[in-house]
Amino acid sequence: MNFKKELAAILFELLDQEITAAELELMIEKPKNSAHGDLAFPCFTLAKLKRKSPNLIAQELSEKIQSPTFEKVEVVGAYLNIFLNKKLVSEQLISSIFEQKGHFGAQEFGNGGNVPIDMSSPNIAKPFSMGHLRSTVIGNSIALILEKCGYKPIRINHLGDWGTQFGKLITAYKLWGDSEKVKQNPIKELLALYIKFHDMVESDPSLEDQGRSWFKRLEDGDEEALTLWQWFRDESLKEFSRIYELMNVQFDSYAGEAFYNDKMDRIVKLLEEKQLLVESDQAMVVELAEEQLPPCLIKKSDGATLYATRDLAAAHYRKENYDFVQSLYVVGHEQSLHFKQLIAVLGKMGYEWAEKMVHVPFGMMLKDGKKMSTRKGKVVLLEEVLNESISMARHNIEEKNPNLANKDAVSKQVGVGAVIFHDLKNNRMNDIEFSLEEMLRFEGETGPYVQYTFARACSILRKANWQADLHPKNYTNSWEKEWKVASLLMEFAPAIKRSCENFDPSQVAKYIVDLAQAFNKYYAEVKILEESSEREARLALVYSVTVVLKEGLRLLGIEAPQEM
Repeated sequence: MNFKKELAAILFELLDQEITAAELELMIEKPKNSAHGDLAFPCFTLAKLKRKSPNLIAQELSEKIQSPTFEKVEVVGAYLNIFLNKKLVSEQLISSIFEQKGHFGAQEFGNGGNVPIDMSSPNIAKPFSMGHLRSTVIGNSIALILEKCGYKPIRINHLGDWGTQFGKLITAYKLWGDSEKVKQNPIKELLALYIKFHDMVESDPSLEDQGRSWFKRLEDGDEEALTLWQWFRDESLKEFSRIYELMNVQFDSYAGEAFYNDKMDRIVKLLEEKQLLVESDQAMVVELAEEQLPPCLIKKSDGATLYATRDLAAAHYRKENYDFVQSLYVVGHEQSLHFKQLIAVLGKMGYEWAEKMVHVPFGMMLKDGKKMSTRKGKVVLLEEVLNESISMARHNIEEKNPNLANKDAVSKQVGVGAVIFHDLKNNRMNDIEFSLEEMLRFEGETGPYVQYTFARACSILRKANWQADLHPKNYTNSWEKEWKVASLLMEFAPAIKRSCENFDPSQVAKYIVDLAQAFNKYYAEVKILEESSEREARLALVYSVTVVLKEGLRLLGIEAPQEM
Protein backbone atom coordinates (compact mmCIF):
# COMPACT_ATOMS: atom_id res chain seq x y z
CA MET A 1 0.00 0.00 0.00
CA ASN A 2 2.48 2.57 -1.19
CA PHE A 3 0.39 5.60 -2.15
CA LYS A 4 3.48 7.76 -2.70
CA LYS A 5 4.58 5.30 -5.37
CA GLU A 6 1.10 5.34 -6.95
CA LEU A 7 1.01 9.15 -7.05
CA ALA A 8 4.58 9.27 -8.44
CA ALA A 9 3.59 6.85 -11.25
CA ILE A 10 0.61 9.06 -12.22
CA LEU A 11 2.75 12.23 -12.18
CA PHE A 12 5.43 10.45 -14.22
CA GLU A 13 2.92 9.84 -17.02
CA LEU A 14 1.44 13.35 -16.82
CA LEU A 15 4.88 14.96 -17.04
CA ASP A 16 5.75 13.03 -20.22
CA GLN A 17 8.44 11.08 -18.37
CA GLU A 18 10.71 14.14 -18.13
CA ILE A 19 11.65 13.20 -14.56
CA THR A 20 11.85 9.67 -13.16
CA ALA A 21 9.09 8.16 -10.99
CA ALA A 22 11.69 7.43 -8.27
CA GLU A 23 12.73 11.11 -8.19
CA LEU A 24 9.08 12.19 -8.02
CA GLU A 25 8.40 9.76 -5.16
CA LEU A 26 11.22 11.31 -3.11
CA MET A 27 9.60 14.75 -3.57
CA ILE A 28 6.22 13.67 -2.14
CA GLU A 29 5.66 14.78 1.45
CA LYS A 30 3.29 13.87 4.26
CA PRO A 31 1.63 17.06 5.57
CA LYS A 32 2.01 17.69 9.32
CA ASN A 33 -1.59 18.91 9.47
CA SER A 34 -4.19 16.36 8.27
CA ALA A 35 -6.39 19.27 7.08
CA HIS A 36 -3.81 19.71 4.28
CA GLY A 37 -4.38 16.21 2.94
CA ASP A 38 -2.66 12.85 3.26
CA LEU A 39 0.06 13.54 0.67
CA ALA A 40 1.55 16.76 -0.66
CA PHE A 41 3.56 17.38 -3.82
CA PRO A 42 5.57 20.65 -4.18
CA CYS A 43 5.99 21.80 -7.78
CA PHE A 44 9.01 24.09 -7.33
CA THR A 45 11.50 21.61 -8.87
CA LEU A 46 9.29 21.26 -11.96
CA ALA A 47 9.28 25.03 -12.63
CA LYS A 48 12.79 24.94 -14.14
CA LEU A 49 11.98 21.82 -16.12
CA LYS A 50 8.68 23.16 -17.53
CA ARG A 51 9.70 26.85 -17.66
CA LYS A 52 6.41 27.73 -15.95
CA SER A 53 5.49 29.04 -12.54
CA PRO A 54 5.14 26.27 -9.92
CA ASN A 55 1.63 27.54 -9.05
CA LEU A 56 0.50 27.13 -12.66
CA ILE A 57 2.04 23.63 -12.88
CA ALA A 58 0.19 22.65 -9.67
CA GLN A 59 -3.10 23.91 -11.14
CA GLU A 60 -2.61 22.04 -14.45
CA LEU A 61 -1.65 18.77 -12.76
CA SER A 62 -4.59 18.96 -10.33
CA GLU A 63 -7.03 18.94 -13.24
CA LYS A 64 -5.48 15.78 -14.74
CA ILE A 65 -4.87 13.54 -11.71
CA GLN A 66 -7.48 10.81 -11.70
CA SER A 67 -7.50 7.68 -9.58
CA PRO A 68 -10.13 5.94 -7.41
CA THR A 69 -7.48 5.99 -4.62
CA PHE A 70 -7.54 9.80 -4.47
CA GLU A 71 -10.74 11.42 -3.22
CA LYS A 72 -9.78 14.98 -4.09
CA VAL A 73 -6.82 17.14 -5.08
CA GLU A 74 -6.50 20.68 -3.77
CA VAL A 75 -4.08 23.34 -4.96
CA VAL A 76 -2.50 25.59 -2.34
CA GLY A 77 0.04 27.87 -4.03
CA ALA A 78 2.70 25.60 -5.57
CA TYR A 79 1.50 22.55 -3.63
CA LEU A 80 -0.78 19.73 -4.67
CA ASN A 81 -2.58 18.45 -1.58
CA ILE A 82 -3.89 14.93 -2.12
CA PHE A 83 -6.69 13.43 -0.03
CA LEU A 84 -6.99 9.64 -0.06
CA ASN A 85 -10.32 7.87 -0.53
CA LYS A 86 -10.91 6.97 3.13
CA LYS A 87 -13.39 4.16 2.52
CA LEU A 88 -11.47 2.46 -0.28
CA VAL A 89 -8.06 2.79 1.36
CA SER A 90 -9.22 1.77 4.85
CA GLU A 91 -10.93 -1.35 3.53
CA GLN A 92 -7.87 -2.32 1.47
CA LEU A 93 -5.71 -1.79 4.56
CA ILE A 94 -7.94 -3.85 6.86
CA SER A 95 -8.04 -6.61 4.25
CA SER A 96 -4.20 -6.64 4.06
CA ILE A 97 -3.84 -6.89 7.84
CA PHE A 98 -6.40 -9.71 8.02
CA GLU A 99 -4.58 -11.58 5.29
CA GLN A 100 -0.99 -10.99 6.48
CA LYS A 101 -1.56 -10.91 10.26
CA GLY A 102 1.87 -10.80 12.01
CA HIS A 103 3.63 -10.53 8.62
CA PHE A 104 2.02 -7.13 8.02
CA GLY A 105 4.75 -4.51 7.55
CA ALA A 106 7.32 -7.11 6.39
CA GLN A 107 9.70 -6.08 3.61
CA GLU A 108 12.13 -8.01 1.42
CA PHE A 109 14.88 -5.51 0.60
CA GLY A 110 17.36 -7.48 2.75
CA ASN A 111 17.33 -10.28 0.16
CA GLY A 112 18.37 -12.88 2.75
CA GLY A 113 21.77 -11.24 3.33
CA ASN A 114 23.72 -12.27 6.45
CA VAL A 115 24.25 -9.58 9.09
CA PRO A 116 26.39 -10.57 12.11
CA ILE A 117 25.56 -8.37 15.12
CA ASP A 118 28.20 -8.05 17.85
CA MET A 119 26.04 -7.31 20.91
CA SER A 120 25.78 -7.60 24.71
CA SER A 121 29.35 -8.91 25.31
CA PRO A 122 29.63 -8.84 29.12
CA ASN A 123 32.92 -9.61 30.87
CA ILE A 124 33.27 -13.07 32.41
CA ALA A 125 33.43 -13.14 36.24
CA LYS A 126 31.96 -9.62 36.45
CA PRO A 127 28.35 -8.72 37.32
CA PHE A 128 25.86 -8.20 34.49
CA SER A 129 25.07 -4.55 35.13
CA MET A 130 22.54 -2.07 33.73
CA GLY A 131 25.44 -0.82 31.62
CA HIS A 132 25.15 -4.01 29.53
CA LEU A 133 21.40 -3.60 29.06
CA ARG A 134 21.72 -1.12 26.20
CA SER A 135 23.93 -3.21 23.92
CA THR A 136 21.74 -6.27 24.61
CA VAL A 137 18.30 -4.79 23.94
CA ILE A 138 19.34 -2.43 21.12
CA GLY A 139 21.17 -5.31 19.38
CA ASN A 140 18.27 -7.71 19.88
CA SER A 141 15.71 -5.24 18.51
CA ILE A 142 17.91 -4.37 15.51
CA ALA A 143 18.18 -8.12 14.79
CA LEU A 144 14.36 -8.51 14.88
CA ILE A 145 13.86 -5.45 12.65
CA LEU A 146 16.50 -6.64 10.15
CA GLU A 147 14.74 -10.01 10.01
CA LYS A 148 11.42 -8.24 9.34
CA CYS A 149 13.12 -6.51 6.38
CA GLY A 150 14.41 -9.72 4.80
CA TYR A 151 17.93 -9.95 6.28
CA LYS A 152 19.35 -12.91 8.19
CA PRO A 153 20.73 -11.55 11.49
CA ILE A 154 23.40 -13.55 13.37
CA ARG A 155 23.51 -12.55 17.05
CA ILE A 156 27.07 -12.83 18.42
CA ASN A 157 27.85 -12.49 22.13
CA HIS A 158 31.53 -11.50 21.90
CA LEU A 159 32.27 -12.31 25.55
CA GLY A 160 35.08 -10.56 27.43
CA ASP A 161 36.66 -13.89 28.37
CA TRP A 162 40.42 -13.25 27.97
CA GLY A 163 43.11 -10.90 29.19
CA THR A 164 45.44 -10.20 32.12
CA GLN A 165 42.48 -9.92 34.52
CA PHE A 166 42.16 -13.71 34.36
CA GLY A 167 45.74 -14.11 35.58
CA LYS A 168 44.84 -11.85 38.51
CA LEU A 169 41.63 -13.76 39.17
CA ILE A 170 43.41 -17.14 39.15
CA THR A 171 46.05 -15.74 41.54
CA ALA A 172 43.32 -14.47 43.89
CA TYR A 173 41.45 -17.79 43.75
CA LYS A 174 44.62 -19.81 44.44
CA LEU A 175 45.42 -17.58 47.45
CA TRP A 176 42.00 -16.94 49.01
CA GLY A 177 39.34 -18.82 47.02
CA ASP A 178 36.76 -21.32 48.26
CA SER A 179 35.38 -23.64 45.55
CA GLU A 180 32.06 -24.21 47.40
CA LYS A 181 31.44 -20.47 47.75
CA VAL A 182 32.20 -19.93 44.06
CA LYS A 183 29.80 -22.74 43.08
CA GLN A 184 27.01 -21.27 45.22
CA ASN A 185 27.36 -17.67 44.03
CA PRO A 186 29.89 -17.49 41.17
CA ILE A 187 29.76 -13.87 40.07
CA LYS A 188 29.58 -12.43 43.60
CA GLU A 189 32.51 -14.56 44.84
CA LEU A 190 34.70 -14.06 41.77
CA LEU A 191 34.12 -10.31 41.88
CA ALA A 192 34.98 -10.26 45.60
CA LEU A 193 38.24 -12.13 44.84
CA TYR A 194 39.07 -9.70 42.00
CA ILE A 195 38.44 -6.68 44.27
CA LYS A 196 40.53 -8.28 47.06
CA PHE A 197 43.42 -8.76 44.61
CA HIS A 198 43.38 -5.02 43.80
CA ASP A 199 43.16 -4.10 47.48
CA MET A 200 46.07 -6.40 48.45
CA VAL A 201 48.33 -5.43 45.54
CA GLU A 202 48.79 -1.97 47.06
CA SER A 203 50.65 -3.50 50.03
CA ASP A 204 52.14 -6.44 48.07
CA PRO A 205 53.17 -5.38 44.53
CA SER A 206 54.56 -8.89 43.86
CA LEU A 207 50.93 -10.01 43.31
CA GLU A 208 51.05 -8.20 39.93
CA ASP A 209 53.94 -10.47 38.86
CA GLN A 210 52.00 -13.55 40.02
CA GLY A 211 48.99 -12.37 38.01
CA ARG A 212 51.08 -11.87 34.87
CA SER A 213 52.71 -15.26 35.45
CA TRP A 214 49.34 -17.06 35.68
CA PHE A 215 48.07 -15.31 32.55
CA LYS A 216 51.25 -16.36 30.70
CA ARG A 217 50.55 -19.95 31.81
CA LEU A 218 46.98 -19.56 30.56
CA GLU A 219 48.18 -18.28 27.17
CA ASP A 220 50.68 -21.16 26.96
CA GLY A 221 47.90 -23.73 27.51
CA ASP A 222 48.80 -24.74 31.10
CA GLU A 223 46.26 -27.38 32.16
CA GLU A 224 45.51 -26.02 35.65
CA ALA A 225 45.16 -22.44 34.39
CA LEU A 226 42.88 -23.52 31.53
CA THR A 227 40.71 -25.67 33.84
CA LEU A 228 40.16 -22.76 36.25
CA TRP A 229 39.51 -20.31 33.38
CA GLN A 230 36.97 -22.70 31.80
CA TRP A 231 35.23 -23.14 35.16
CA PHE A 232 34.97 -19.37 35.72
CA ARG A 233 33.63 -18.99 32.17
CA ASP A 234 31.03 -21.78 32.50
CA GLU A 235 29.76 -20.53 35.87
CA SER A 236 29.50 -16.95 34.56
CA LEU A 237 27.58 -18.09 31.49
CA LYS A 238 25.05 -19.92 33.69
CA GLU A 239 24.42 -16.63 35.51
CA PHE A 240 24.18 -14.65 32.27
CA SER A 241 21.84 -17.21 30.70
CA ARG A 242 19.32 -16.69 33.48
CA ILE A 243 19.24 -12.95 32.72
CA TYR A 244 19.01 -13.51 28.95
CA GLU A 245 16.12 -15.91 29.54
CA LEU A 246 14.29 -13.26 31.58
CA MET A 247 14.64 -10.85 28.65
CA ASN A 248 13.92 -13.54 26.04
CA VAL A 249 17.23 -12.84 24.24
CA GLN A 250 19.04 -15.64 22.40
CA PHE A 251 22.39 -15.83 20.60
CA ASP A 252 23.70 -17.74 17.59
CA SER A 253 27.29 -17.61 18.86
CA TYR A 254 29.12 -17.13 22.16
CA ALA A 255 32.53 -16.86 20.46
CA GLY A 256 34.32 -14.38 22.72
CA GLU A 257 37.83 -12.94 22.78
CA ALA A 258 39.45 -16.29 23.68
CA PHE A 259 38.00 -17.87 20.52
CA TYR A 260 40.37 -15.74 18.41
CA ASN A 261 43.59 -16.69 20.25
CA ASP A 262 44.75 -19.02 17.47
CA LYS A 263 43.56 -16.67 14.70
CA MET A 264 45.67 -13.60 15.47
CA ASP A 265 49.05 -14.78 14.15
CA ARG A 266 47.56 -14.92 10.69
CA ILE A 267 46.45 -11.27 10.96
CA VAL A 268 49.92 -10.16 12.13
CA LYS A 269 51.53 -12.08 9.22
CA LEU A 270 49.11 -10.51 6.71
CA LEU A 271 49.92 -7.03 8.05
CA GLU A 272 53.65 -7.81 7.74
CA GLU A 273 53.24 -9.13 4.18
CA LYS A 274 51.35 -5.98 3.19
CA GLN A 275 54.15 -3.93 4.84
CA LEU A 276 51.70 -2.13 7.09
CA LEU A 277 53.35 -2.95 10.45
CA VAL A 278 55.86 -0.43 11.75
CA GLU A 279 57.74 -0.21 15.05
CA SER A 280 56.86 2.58 17.48
CA ASP A 281 58.24 2.70 21.05
CA GLN A 282 59.12 -1.01 20.74
CA ALA A 283 55.48 -1.83 19.91
CA MET A 284 54.09 -2.75 16.45
CA VAL A 285 51.48 -0.40 15.01
CA VAL A 286 49.66 0.42 11.77
CA GLU A 287 50.08 4.11 10.94
CA LEU A 288 46.76 5.84 10.12
CA ALA A 289 47.95 9.44 9.62
CA GLU A 290 46.41 9.57 6.12
CA GLU A 291 43.07 8.65 7.66
CA GLN A 292 43.61 11.40 10.29
CA LEU A 293 43.56 8.80 13.06
CA PRO A 294 46.13 7.84 15.71
CA PRO A 295 48.20 4.68 15.05
CA CYS A 296 46.44 1.37 15.69
CA LEU A 297 48.38 -0.70 18.24
CA ILE A 298 48.69 -4.34 17.08
CA LYS A 299 51.40 -5.80 19.38
CA LYS A 300 52.73 -4.48 22.67
CA SER A 301 56.49 -4.32 23.35
CA ASP A 302 56.31 -7.70 25.16
CA GLY A 303 54.71 -9.31 22.09
CA ALA A 304 51.18 -9.48 23.60
CA THR A 305 48.28 -8.83 21.23
CA LEU A 306 45.50 -6.33 21.89
CA TYR A 307 41.78 -5.69 21.35
CA ALA A 308 42.46 -4.39 17.86
CA THR A 309 44.32 -7.59 16.89
CA ARG A 310 41.43 -9.71 18.18
CA ASP A 311 38.80 -7.59 16.45
CA LEU A 312 40.74 -7.76 13.17
CA ALA A 313 40.81 -11.56 13.52
CA ALA A 314 37.08 -11.57 14.40
CA ALA A 315 36.18 -9.40 11.38
CA HIS A 316 38.17 -11.75 9.12
CA TYR A 317 36.52 -14.82 10.62
CA ARG A 318 33.02 -13.36 10.27
CA LYS A 319 33.57 -12.42 6.63
CA GLU A 320 34.89 -15.89 5.79
CA ASN A 321 32.19 -17.76 7.71
CA TYR A 322 29.13 -15.59 7.13
CA ASP A 323 29.99 -13.69 3.93
CA PHE A 324 28.11 -10.75 5.41
CA VAL A 325 26.39 -7.95 3.53
CA GLN A 326 26.84 -5.84 6.68
CA SER A 327 28.55 -6.47 10.00
CA LEU A 328 27.27 -4.50 12.99
CA TYR A 329 28.96 -3.68 16.30
CA VAL A 330 26.42 -2.52 18.89
CA VAL A 331 28.94 -0.99 21.29
CA GLY A 332 28.92 2.26 23.33
CA HIS A 333 29.99 5.50 21.63
CA GLU A 334 33.15 5.70 23.78
CA GLN A 335 34.57 2.97 21.52
CA SER A 336 34.06 5.02 18.33
CA LEU A 337 37.80 5.65 17.79
CA HIS A 338 38.57 1.92 18.13
CA PHE A 339 36.08 1.02 15.38
CA LYS A 340 37.27 3.84 13.10
CA GLN A 341 40.79 2.44 13.44
CA LEU A 342 39.61 -1.15 12.92
CA ILE A 343 37.75 -0.30 9.70
CA ALA A 344 40.64 1.89 8.49
CA VAL A 345 43.21 -0.90 9.01
CA LEU A 346 41.05 -3.42 7.10
CA GLY A 347 40.66 -0.83 4.34
CA LYS A 348 44.46 -0.41 4.15
CA MET A 349 44.75 -4.20 3.90
CA GLY A 350 42.75 -3.93 0.68
CA TYR A 351 39.47 -5.41 1.92
CA GLU A 352 36.55 -3.64 0.24
CA TRP A 353 34.16 -5.38 2.65
CA ALA A 354 35.55 -3.19 5.47
CA GLU A 355 33.06 -0.55 4.25
CA LYS A 356 30.24 -2.94 5.18
CA MET A 357 31.31 -2.89 8.83
CA VAL A 358 29.23 -0.48 10.91
CA HIS A 359 29.73 0.68 14.48
CA VAL A 360 26.25 1.23 15.98
CA PRO A 361 27.06 3.46 18.98
CA PHE A 362 24.78 4.42 21.85
CA GLY A 363 24.77 6.76 24.85
CA MET A 364 25.34 5.87 28.50
CA MET A 365 23.03 4.60 31.22
CA LEU A 366 23.23 7.19 34.00
CA LYS A 367 22.37 7.08 37.69
CA ASP A 368 21.82 10.50 39.31
CA GLY A 369 23.29 12.07 36.18
CA LYS A 370 26.55 10.11 36.39
CA LYS A 371 27.91 7.09 34.52
CA MET A 372 27.48 3.81 36.37
CA SER A 373 30.84 2.42 37.50
CA THR A 374 31.71 -0.94 39.10
CA ARG A 375 34.86 0.43 40.75
CA LYS A 376 33.10 3.41 42.30
CA GLY A 377 30.26 1.26 43.66
CA LYS A 378 27.72 2.89 41.34
CA VAL A 379 26.89 -0.35 39.52
CA VAL A 380 23.23 -1.38 39.33
CA LEU A 381 22.76 -5.09 38.68
CA LEU A 382 20.47 -5.81 35.74
CA GLU A 383 18.94 -8.97 37.25
CA GLU A 384 18.01 -7.06 40.42
CA VAL A 385 16.42 -4.30 38.33
CA LEU A 386 14.42 -6.80 36.26
CA ASN A 387 13.21 -8.63 39.38
CA GLU A 388 12.29 -5.38 41.12
CA SER A 389 10.45 -4.20 38.01
CA ILE A 390 8.52 -7.51 37.85
CA SER A 391 7.65 -7.14 41.55
CA MET A 392 6.41 -3.56 41.07
CA ALA A 393 4.40 -4.61 38.01
CA ARG A 394 2.81 -7.36 40.12
CA HIS A 395 1.90 -4.80 42.79
CA ASN A 396 0.26 -2.56 40.14
CA ILE A 397 -1.70 -5.50 38.73
CA GLU A 398 -2.89 -6.52 42.23
CA GLU A 399 -4.26 -2.99 42.68
CA LYS A 400 -5.82 -2.59 39.24
CA ASN A 401 -6.96 -6.15 38.41
CA PRO A 402 -6.76 -8.46 41.48
CA ASN A 403 -8.76 -11.22 39.75
CA LEU A 404 -6.34 -11.58 36.80
CA ALA A 405 -5.73 -15.30 36.23
CA ASN A 406 -2.06 -15.47 35.21
CA LYS A 407 -0.55 -12.70 37.35
CA ASP A 408 2.99 -14.14 37.44
CA ALA A 409 3.33 -14.41 33.65
CA VAL A 410 1.79 -10.96 33.05
CA SER A 411 3.93 -9.35 35.79
CA LYS A 412 7.03 -10.68 34.07
CA GLN A 413 5.89 -9.49 30.62
CA VAL A 414 5.06 -6.01 31.95
CA GLY A 415 8.06 -5.67 34.29
CA VAL A 416 10.67 -6.78 31.76
CA GLY A 417 8.89 -4.96 28.92
CA ALA A 418 8.95 -1.71 30.93
CA VAL A 419 12.75 -1.84 31.33
CA ILE A 420 13.33 -2.67 27.64
CA PHE A 421 10.88 -0.05 26.32
CA HIS A 422 12.34 2.68 28.55
CA ASP A 423 15.66 2.11 26.79
CA LEU A 424 14.41 1.67 23.22
CA LYS A 425 11.99 4.61 23.11
CA ASN A 426 15.01 6.93 23.22
CA ASN A 427 17.21 7.61 20.23
CA ARG A 428 20.14 5.28 20.93
CA MET A 429 22.67 8.16 21.01
CA ASN A 430 20.90 9.78 23.98
CA ASP A 431 22.13 9.11 27.51
CA ILE A 432 19.40 7.56 29.67
CA GLU A 433 18.67 8.33 33.31
CA PHE A 434 17.80 5.14 35.19
CA SER A 435 14.39 5.38 36.92
CA LEU A 436 12.19 2.37 37.74
CA GLU A 437 9.22 4.60 38.65
CA GLU A 438 9.40 6.31 35.24
CA MET A 439 9.63 2.95 33.42
CA LEU A 440 6.54 1.42 35.04
CA ARG A 441 4.03 4.23 34.60
CA PHE A 442 0.80 3.10 32.94
CA GLU A 443 0.39 6.43 31.17
CA GLY A 444 2.71 8.43 28.94
CA GLU A 445 5.33 7.01 26.60
CA THR A 446 5.98 3.74 28.43
CA GLY A 447 5.94 0.02 27.71
CA PRO A 448 3.06 -0.69 30.14
CA TYR A 449 0.97 2.02 28.39
CA VAL A 450 1.35 0.31 24.99
CA GLN A 451 0.80 -3.16 26.51
CA TYR A 452 -2.29 -1.91 28.36
CA THR A 453 -3.68 -0.45 25.12
CA PHE A 454 -3.17 -3.81 23.40
CA ALA A 455 -4.92 -5.62 26.32
CA ARG A 456 -7.80 -3.10 26.17
CA ALA A 457 -8.27 -3.74 22.43
CA CYS A 458 -8.22 -7.53 23.05
CA SER A 459 -10.83 -7.05 25.80
CA ILE A 460 -13.15 -5.21 23.36
CA LEU A 461 -12.92 -8.13 20.91
CA ARG A 462 -13.63 -10.64 23.70
CA LYS A 463 -16.69 -8.69 24.87
CA ALA A 464 -17.98 -8.65 21.29
CA ASN A 465 -17.27 -12.39 20.99
CA TRP A 466 -15.66 -11.37 17.72
CA GLN A 467 -13.45 -13.65 15.62
CA ALA A 468 -11.27 -12.51 12.74
CA ASP A 469 -12.02 -15.51 10.51
CA LEU A 470 -15.81 -15.03 10.85
CA HIS A 471 -16.13 -11.30 10.23
CA PRO A 472 -18.15 -10.05 7.21
CA LYS A 473 -16.23 -8.18 4.51
CA ASN A 474 -18.91 -5.65 3.48
CA TYR A 475 -18.79 -2.39 5.41
CA THR A 476 -21.32 0.43 5.10
CA ASN A 477 -19.53 3.24 6.94
CA SER A 478 -17.47 6.12 5.58
CA TRP A 479 -14.40 5.51 7.84
CA GLU A 480 -14.30 9.23 8.73
CA LYS A 481 -14.07 8.62 12.50
CA GLU A 482 -11.63 5.72 11.98
CA TRP A 483 -9.35 7.58 9.58
CA LYS A 484 -6.79 8.85 12.10
CA VAL A 485 -6.17 5.28 13.35
CA ALA A 486 -6.35 3.74 9.85
CA SER A 487 -3.89 6.26 8.39
CA LEU A 488 -1.48 5.52 11.26
CA LEU A 489 -1.71 1.77 10.59
CA MET A 490 -0.44 2.52 7.09
CA GLU A 491 2.70 4.07 8.58
CA PHE A 492 3.86 0.79 10.18
CA ALA A 493 5.96 -0.44 7.24
CA PRO A 494 7.67 2.97 6.70
CA ALA A 495 8.50 3.13 10.45
CA ILE A 496 10.09 -0.34 10.25
CA LYS A 497 12.07 0.68 7.15
CA ARG A 498 13.39 3.84 8.88
CA SER A 499 14.34 1.80 11.95
CA CYS A 500 16.19 -0.69 9.78
CA GLU A 501 18.07 1.89 7.71
CA ASN A 502 19.14 3.92 10.76
CA PHE A 503 19.66 1.00 13.18
CA ASP A 504 17.24 2.90 15.41
CA PRO A 505 14.53 0.90 17.26
CA SER A 506 13.14 4.16 18.71
CA GLN A 507 11.38 4.73 15.37
CA VAL A 508 9.22 1.63 16.01
CA ALA A 509 8.82 2.50 19.73
CA LYS A 510 7.62 6.04 18.94
CA TYR A 511 5.31 4.68 16.24
CA ILE A 512 3.50 2.23 18.56
CA VAL A 513 3.10 4.97 21.21
CA ASP A 514 1.46 7.20 18.55
CA LEU A 515 -0.81 4.34 17.46
CA ALA A 516 -1.75 3.53 21.08
CA GLN A 517 -2.56 7.20 21.75
CA ALA A 518 -4.68 7.49 18.57
CA PHE A 519 -6.55 4.29 19.41
CA ASN A 520 -7.27 5.39 23.01
CA LYS A 521 -8.62 8.71 21.70
CA TYR A 522 -10.81 6.80 19.23
CA TYR A 523 -11.99 4.48 22.04
CA ALA A 524 -12.96 7.52 24.16
CA GLU A 525 -14.93 9.16 21.32
CA VAL A 526 -16.67 6.19 19.64
CA LYS A 527 -18.98 3.58 21.18
CA ILE A 528 -17.33 0.64 19.45
CA LEU A 529 -19.57 -2.10 20.88
CA GLU A 530 -22.84 -0.23 20.27
CA GLU A 531 -25.17 -2.10 17.90
CA SER A 532 -25.06 -0.25 14.59
CA SER A 533 -24.29 -0.75 10.90
CA GLU A 534 -20.73 0.46 11.63
CA ARG A 535 -20.01 -2.04 14.45
CA GLU A 536 -18.30 -4.67 12.27
CA ALA A 537 -15.99 -2.16 10.61
CA ARG A 538 -15.05 -0.74 14.01
CA LEU A 539 -14.26 -4.19 15.42
CA ALA A 540 -12.21 -4.97 12.30
CA LEU A 541 -10.20 -1.80 13.01
CA VAL A 542 -9.73 -2.83 16.67
CA TYR A 543 -8.44 -6.23 15.53
CA SER A 544 -6.03 -4.52 13.11
CA VAL A 545 -4.69 -2.37 15.97
CA THR A 546 -4.06 -5.51 18.07
CA VAL A 547 -2.09 -7.10 15.21
CA VAL A 548 0.15 -4.05 14.71
CA LEU A 549 0.70 -3.25 18.41
CA LYS A 550 1.64 -6.87 19.14
CA GLU A 551 4.05 -6.99 16.20
CA GLY A 552 5.51 -3.57 17.05
CA LEU A 553 6.19 -4.72 20.63
CA ARG A 554 7.69 -7.99 19.32
CA LEU A 555 10.15 -6.02 17.16
CA LEU A 556 11.37 -4.36 20.36
CA GLY A 557 11.75 -7.74 22.09
CA ILE A 558 8.65 -7.18 24.28
CA GLU A 559 5.69 -9.50 24.83
CA ALA A 560 2.04 -8.39 24.62
CA PRO A 561 -0.28 -9.76 27.35
CA GLN A 562 -3.91 -10.09 26.28
CA GLU A 563 -5.12 -9.20 29.78
CA MET A 564 -3.63 -6.86 32.37
